[in-house]
Amino acid sequence: MQSQSKWALILVLPACLLLAVIGLLPLLAVVNYGFHDIFSLSDVHWVGFDWFADVLGSDRFLASLGRSLLFSALTLAIQLPLGIAVALMLLGFGRFAIWGLMLCALPLVVPWNMIPMLWLGMIDTQSGLLGPGLAAVGFDYKFTALHTWALILVMDTWHWLGLVVILSYAGLSAIPPQYRQAAVIDGASRWAIFRHIELPRLSGALAIVILIRFVDSFMIYTEAFTINAGGPNDATRFLSLELGEEIKGFSYGQAAARATLYFLIVLAVTYVFVVVTRRQEDRP
Repeated sequence: MQSQSKWALILVLPACLLLAVIGLLPLLAVVNYGFHDIFSLSDVHWVGFDWFADVLGSDRFLASLGRSLLFSALTLAIQLPLGIAVALMLLGFGRFAIWGLMLCALPLVVPWNMIPMLWLGMIDTQSGLLGPGLAAVGFDYKFTALHTWALILVMDTWHWLGLVVILSYAGLSAIPPQYRQAAVIDGASRWAIFRHIELPRLSGALAIVILIRFVDSFMIYTEAFTINAGGPNDATRFLSLELGEEIKGFSYGQAAARATLYFLIVLAVTYVFVVVTRRQEDRP
């Protein structure tokens, strides 16, 4: 047993070293930059926690944090139920469900930098696929705060819904059909079957989806910047957009401090999520 553990450690060691090189070392460099005022690589001055205090004391930071958390909450509230519903529908297609899964997975392979321009083109009233239809029913997209939020949410849902569908379908298809058949014989409703049979089996897949989608949606950048550059009137100015502005303004020390704070926020949320998930699993 000890020999097997030793060989397992040796086999994992190269992966750990690679992870340290591509992940840990750059992270430590960013944290270090957050304590300095950087004019150039040869002109670096120690400022301590000044950048961190400036960011945390900024009203714009708190407002952007609230918008980012709200966006993540909305994406999860929309994509989780919708993805599970689509997976349940595909489950009834039998062997033909693979075609539905492939269709849902297509947006996942679209390059992320093409998605905003794709949707802006689709809602164009002159040449877009959706624009003329929206105009025909009296809807005029005007880049207001509500319209911009709606477009970003729809675009993000279109892009990532396939991930929720695929993982949910995998969890649902692993449930033995005898469980559902026995529940139907006992007179259980469709909601009761989902609540007591299917949802518990989905908990593992949904935990992964929630964590991945939260982290990704919390740091959304390209879609929000391309659609309206954080506007109108900072309505879609998320945390990542403020970080991008500081990097473009060559304020590398403050940008590093801001990036470190964002990392700590995501790490704290992830830790709480893992603790809550483990407590749920430990319940009898």
